[in-house]
Amino acid sequence: MIVSRAPVRFPLGGGGTDLPSYSREHGGFVVAAAVDKYVSVCVARRFSDTIRLAYSEMEIVESVDQIRHRIVRSALQLTGIAKGIEIHSLADVPANSGLGSSSTFTVALLNGLHTFKREIVPTEQLAREACQIEIDILKEPIGKQDQYIASYGGVSAMTFHPNGDVDIERLPLPDEVIDDLESNLMIYYSGVERSASTVLKEQAKSIVENRDAAVTRMHRIKQLGHETKRILLSGKVDEYGELLHEHWTNKRKLASNMADSVIDEHYDAARAAGAIGGKLMGAGGGGFFMFYVRERDRRRVHNALSSRGLSPLRFRFDFDGARVVANFHRS
Repeated sequence: MIVSRAPVRFPLGGGGTDLPSYSREHGGFVVAAAVDKYVSVCVARRFSDTIRLAYSEMEIVESVDQIRHRIVRSALQLTGIAKGIEIHSLADVPANSGLGSSSTFTVALLNGLHTFKREIVPTEQLAREACQIEIDILKEPIGKQDQYIASYGGVSAMTFHPNGDVDIERLPLPDEVIDDLESNLMIYYSGVERSASTVLKEQAKSIVENRDAAVTRMHRIKQLGHETKRILLSGKVDEYGELLHEHWTNKRKLASNMADSVIDEHYDAARAAGAIGGKLMGAGGGGFFMFYVRERDRRRVHNALSSRGLSPLRFRFDFDGARVVANFHRS
């Protein structure tokens, strides 16, 4: 048996500029942080030649092409595993919540399958293969930040080149900056699950058609990604809260289903209670909020959001990335 895990992520700045609709023309830049909430995948040899999967559903099939789970089917085809395997998955956060859990699952699954085959693969290969499955094979309208940050971990800056190449840089942040970020970022679950694909398809259409100056907004969001890197390296963390508000103001206008009146009311309540800035993470439309809040205002913000039914998520940053945490595979 093999247990593989990978961390989900918080996009800190520049989120969305990794989308192909923008990055293939203009290049993208995103700062993101892996956090200690994981998708774990257990891979084991099965006594029979059948394939058994346990996720939110259960599948037992005779061949790979009979598998309904698109990512598992594609990952088995890519790694060349055809029979006699059992795969279980668990996640610390709900699906469709804006933390990149689908791509994180893909990375953890690939790492487990390669280990099952006794293959040690570089981190870059894990990220690249996860992108190949989700973007090239399954045609999901997503970018590459989730696969790369899940593979590498840390607080990292990623540059997405028009030719598809990705450069990733672990930011050398001092402990006090990491502590300030972990203390001042407050994460709350809106209780709303949404399909990222639906939001991203409209966002991509807006960018391609340059509807309502969408490309200009994306340019500014990319600049905010670079400013996020500069702020974090300078240690002036409070400036990040103000930048978050501008980021959300620009992102909010990219798609009509990015937010609704209830989402806006949650956001306004947090700001009124003392949050400097915030945003919905991921594609938008639901999932988790991130707010930047000074220590003196945390209790008021917590009370304002919890009274509206939002649930807090405690976290620490993850600096390990994708890893195999147990390997009892013998034959």
